[in-house]
Amino acid sequence: MEKILEKLKQITSEENIYCNEPMKNHTTFKTGGNADILVIPTSKEELVECLKLDVPKFIIGNGSNLVVKDGGLRGLVIKTTKVNNMHVDGEAIEAETGCFLGKIAMLARDNSLTGFEFASGIPGTLGGAVSMNAGAYGGEIKDVVIESTYADLNGNIHTILNDEHEFGKRKSFFTGKDYVILSSKIQLKQGNYEEIKRKMDELREARNTKQPVTMPSAGSVFKRPEGFFAGKLIEDSGLKGYRIGGAEVSTLHAGFIVNAGGATSKDILDLIKHIQETVQKNYGVMLETEVKIIGED
Repeated sequence: MEKILEKLKQITSEENIYCNEPMKNHTTFKTGGNADILVIPTSKEELVECLKLDVPKFIIGNGSNLVVKDGGLRGLVIKTTKVNNMHVDGEAIEAETGCFLGKIAMLARDNSLTGFEFASGIPGTLGGAVSMNAGAYGGEIKDVVIESTYADLNGNIHTILNDEHEFGKRKSFFTGKDYVILSSKIQLKQGNYEEIKRKMDELREARNTKQPVTMPSAGSVFKRPEGFFAGKLIEDSGLKGYRIGGAEVSTLHAGFIVNAGGATSKDILDLIKHIQETVQKNYGVMLETEVKIIGED
């Protein structure tokens, strides 16, 4: 790892490199063991050079859909949040992987572009959102992304268009592949500023009143099973407020697990397992996790 550190110092400034870094500082659950090395590149060029390093790598954005186990991560964690340039191009927005969805939505609003309001409250970055076809309130990334540029782990650059994204239910062309999204183009339409702002305000109000936004969580933990709602199955199983250690099924929305104070990742994973077993026993439905789980026990 000393050799990797020296190479990283040639790629980016030392202030962007962290050794033995607690992942609880980089996940919205506020849990997780230490990463051997964490780097936060400040440009697409730095990001691509980091990808070329011969070391196990994990790519994260805001850590908003992530559980890092308590044993942490061996190798190199690359955090993309400083790769965040974006600009308007007619009725489209071109944005880099680390751009927060909320900031893209505000740029769209300020330029009277409609179609991205649904994403305004999702707390993740564009790269993660494209990779998993994130969605909320009836909208999905597949509705607006028309082009993505990505790098493989050798640093080679590729571009895909439209249907080549292979968007599906919380998945895409990138799912399960060692590719890193560098930027995407979002196609929107001309709209009315006041109407766009009103819709964003309404969605924010709905999120703030129906979801536990003031507590550490990773959003909706489970994918929606065919013909059911995960949150209702969990609530009907009597699990609202159920707690293991510091991890709790939200009393506001049963589809969320929150860190109610002092939770470990093991608490969260044990609670996920208990929810899955209980719902399967009661309704014959196996809930599939939407959050990504990485690291060592």
